[in-house]
Amino acid sequence: MNCYGRRLRRTGPEQLNSRNDLVSPPQHSRVNGWSLPLHTFQIVALLFYTYLAIVGFGIYIPLLPHGWKYAAYAVIGVLFAHHLVAHLVAITIDPADQNVLAKKNYSSPMPVFDRGKQKHVIQNQHCYLCEVDVGPKAKHCSACNKCIADFDHHCKWLNNCVGGRNYWFFFNAVASAVLGVFLLILVILYVFIQYFVNPAELRTAPQFERVIENNTWLAFLPVAPAETTAAGILAIAVITVLLGMASLLLLGHLLIFHLYLLGKKLSTFEYMTEQRRTQNTRDPESDVEITENTSVRMDPLQVGSCSPPASRNPSSFWCL
Repeated sequence: MNCYGRRLRRTGPEQLNSRNDLVSPPQHSRVNGWSLPLHTFQIVALLFYTYLAIVGFGIYIPLLPHGWKYAAYAVIGVLFAHHLVAHLVAITIDPADQNVLAKKNYSSPMPVFDRGKQKHVIQNQHCYLCEVDVGPKAKHCSACNKCIADFDHHCKWLNNCVGGRNYWFFFNAVASAVLGVFLLILVILYVFIQYFVNPAELRTAPQFERVIENNTWLAFLPVAPAETTAAGILAIAVITVLLGMASLLLLGHLLIFHLYLLGKKLSTFEYMTEQRRTQNTRDPESDVEITENTSVRMDPLQVGSCSPPASRNPSSFWCL
């Protein structure tokens, strides 16, 4: 079945108890991930990146032996810089459909969707909320309140939709985060183990020559040496490794899922649609009408949702 046929290009509310019900979307469309309100997950992601950068480049990489130190600065530094750029670009890009961008009327309130006039938000590739014709893969996201070109999913961590205009920035952000966090964990584990095996290998920086006591360690070398204790170095190492491994597990899961989607040439939304269609087909108690319309009807106006059961959607940890 061609999931982009005009018969399937209809998106309607989940509850159809009354044809006279009105569904009121947000007053204005959001431009990108910087549009207020910012999402808590978005702030957490940026703070966690900042924490890893400070801890990694300020405490543990400077303690590596001379040769490995500069290699770590170069490789991990490039990955962290690449991630930051890709992450910020994915947030900043407006992923709207080209015809929505052409109108540039985000300051104007969106019309109220009247179920009595139209059964679906998008029908025959025309959005009755954005009031424009849209592409065959466009979907209207209620969080952003606009049609997204080549819609993939709405990501809370970016506070923005991921579509054709910013998908590869999103993918690069995830891939570079996985590699960067993995290498940083290896560095911290090396420092942690080497402290108990041969701590002298970690004190090769010239600034340690002025430190008398072996229990005194230095952080933020070589720019702003700050004295600290071995217990502090080890405690932060344990906390950072635990946080890093948790994020690596989730990010790695998400990366593998999107590699799978790329191999199958599917978007997250298409994958969800197929899973829901399969689930309803296997349910013998499903109403015939619900089974036929599940592929063309999503939650009320939130057609950009990544929220099937977690077992069927690995990206549900990271996107809504």
